[in-house]
Amino acid sequence: MSRKDKLAAALLAIFLGGLGIHKFYLGMKWWGLFYLLFCWTGIPAIVGFIEGIFYLFQSEEKFNQKYNPGLI
Repeated sequence: MSRKDKLAAALLAIFLGGLGIHKFYLGMKWWGLFYLLFCWTGIPAIVGFIEGIFYLFQSEEKFNQKYNPGLI
């Protein structure tokens, strides 16, 4: 398992969240496929943008607990 970077996840979510790229990056392939499947609706883009902002303001510690559990 590789270490996930908070800033990279946030930028992927903000700019490519409609395609679920940030979910694939974070190792959540089924969520990524769900976002990709419904990208035509625009809803995943809105949710991805909100998630990206959330990642930016989330503490490094909380991000690592959730997405880098075995690496801290």
